[in-house]
Amino acid sequence: MSESIHVGIDVGARSHHVGIATSQGEILEELVITHCRQGFDRFFERVEHHRRGRKVKVAMEGYGGHARPLDQEILRAGYQLLNVNNLKLARFREAFPAPAKTDGLDVRLILDLLALEEGLRLSKQVLQQVAPFPEESRRLKRLCRRRRELVEEKGRISSRLQQDLRSVCPELLSITGSACNLWFLRFLSCRKDLRQLARLKEASLLKIPGVGKKYAQKIRSWQKQASFSEEVSYVGPMIITDARRILELLEQIAQLEKQIGQTLPSSSLASLLLSVPGFGEVTAAELAGEIGTLERFSSEASLALYLGVCPLDRSSGRQAGSRVPRQVNRRARQALANALIHHVRLTPQSQALYGKKRREGKSHNQALRVVGRHLCRVIWCMLKEERPYEKRPV
Repeated sequence: MSESIHVGIDVGARSHHVGIATSQGEILEELVITHCRQGFDRFFERVEHHRRGRKVKVAMEGYGGHARPLDQEILRAGYQLLNVNNLKLARFREAFPAPAKTDGLDVRLILDLLALEEGLRLSKQVLQQVAPFPEESRRLKRLCRRRRELVEEKGRISSRLQQDLRSVCPELLSITGSACNLWFLRFLSCRKDLRQLARLKEASLLKIPGVGKKYAQKIRSWQKQASFSEEVSYVGPMIITDARRILELLEQIAQLEKQIGQTLPSSSLASLLLSVPGFGEVTAAELAGEIGTLERFSSEASLALYLGVCPLDRSSGRQAGSRVPRQVNRRARQALANALIHHVRLTPQSQALYGKKRREGKSHNQALRVVGRHLCRVIWCMLKEERPYEKRPV
């Protein structure tokens, strides 16, 4: 009797193809489950039917978030969960081509990888163990990802708003340094017709939150020479709608940041990261949420690769070079990159290292990655030993 059974899952948006096999690769059963409670119950019922006291290894794709909440239920059931790297699974498919590509064939390919895991060292890079996240890390991860989506949406709408203002009334945009100023957004959205803004009296302007005598005077100066293009009849409502949407987004982002601040003290990981100079609450929360737990990483080099600060060698013959890894967490990399700019400014040792690399001819991003690589070693020791960042004299 084999010591364990293997389960491969090809994840879909509405249904998942499941294959159950022995550790030698013998297929025991294949089935399709729906992404609902009945489908999950059927999955565990069939796995337990074949288990018979043996260990269970489950390998599934996690791209796109379609694996939730099945992946969490698998961990709670005590099964070993492995994440399938989609990019490397595609390379494996190219090395061992199948006559076609179907969900069933993908499941059998995943089961083949599971069978090879013990003897093929490289298969461990395709199948990565998933460790259970602490509840506070899961909460921070969802809150920060939601916040980043709203910030990106706000950036897109702001860019569109400024382009529309330039085409309809460029003089209106010139009274403010940024179209995202709160008082300016409230001014744009205080009337249903954009042309009515040119006829507002000073008393009405002063009633708009954020508009004092200084800004009211600027608006009054613009009103004397206000002009609108012919497009204002149909582009004006778009501008007002965008201004109101940005105000809504700013309010939602502020609420999320409040929730993030309330969750931070309960996360030891985030509290330690917050002690690093240049790391604010949002950065510490993003990194804590994306890292989750150090049990996912075998070494500090693995963590550095995950954060995108560990270039990989790319050499052939007499040519030597490096490349940026693809298998990184883009959200964590972006959060770390933003924090490194402030960290270099606040930490003399990091500032000296950054300056040294710049003098050697490195670009700004390359020098920041070097600083990030050294800082990653510090963070690894901090989290392993549960010690806050210590500032040492130069």
